[in-house]
Amino acid sequence: MKIVFMGTPQFAAFTLQALINSNHQVVAVVTVPDKPAGRGLKPRMSDVKLLALENNIPILQPEKLKNEEFLQTLQSYNADLFVVVAFRMLPKEVWSMPPKGTINIHASLLPQYRGAAPINWAIINGEKTTGVTLFFINELIDCGKIITFKEVPILPNYNAGILHDILMKEGAELLIKTLPDIELNKVECISQESFTISNEQLKPAPKINPEICKINWSLKIEQIHNLIRGLSPYPAAFTKLHNKKTGKEIHFKILSSEIIDGKHASSPGTILSDNKSYLYITADGGLLQVNECQPEGKKRMNIKDFLNGFKGIEDWVGIY
Repeated sequence: MKIVFMGTPQFAAFTLQALINSNHQVVAVVTVPDKPAGRGLKPRMSDVKLLALENNIPILQPEKLKNEEFLQTLQSYNADLFVVVAFRMLPKEVWSMPPKGTINIHASLLPQYRGAAPINWAIINGEKTTGVTLFFINELIDCGKIITFKEVPILPNYNAGILHDILMKEGAELLIKTLPDIELNKVECISQESFTISNEQLKPAPKINPEICKINWSLKIEQIHNLIRGLSPYPAAFTKLHNKKTGKEIHFKILSSEIIDGKHASSPGTILSDNKSYLYITADGGLLQVNECQPEGKKRMNIKDFLNGFKGIEDWVGIY
């Protein structure tokens, strides 16, 4: 089949590489315009654009997806199918264009976790299972008919970065496996309502913002640990550490943690440490052992290195 691919980040680029390696023809790529980044504000290309350049694939970077010139150029490729991975919402003028439709790979088991950050929210909410879903795009975000899906367990040691890489590979494999049936019109689609149990609450996956990343030490210890896992390695959960003597505050990211069971009488956010090898912060139901952190203005480091260069940790407390 002749395919136009639409996507932006690494998750999408991995799928694009799988398509390039297949017996289908990627006739064009649609991705975001280059954006200024870094201290020099030099234009930075998306991962999908970089891969398309390496493989001499025509690239379209429209500011507006309803632009008439863009639509005419897109139509000129006469693609059989559009494949979308981690891209913005498409207007009907785009997704209805190819004769075999426009399909999307979503990193959750739809209809659960519709939205921009399904990988993060599945871990934040303590799910034990997630997956990837292949579906046809329609007018609503992540609501089209399901073609197929693959379940993936979320193990206790997984963070968002680990799960991202697993789902990235599973999604690409599922797409390549399913394309022959799409080409031969053999797929039997199922509406998402068929996957919804009566009175089941659908959990959304909105974009992650700084307020979501802030740790509330009065919450259950499991909730805090899952928040840290679900936001690691990026953008990372954080707390404000407050010095009880000087009043100084610092921004403190926590990238890896463990739950230490046990009762304690300390107020939430109390720091317990030997100033050498461990740092615990108290919460409802136990202690959180901080394994990796990133203090303000510093690089990511293990807790021993942090304590080695940060004296008087017992004078600080986590704000909530």
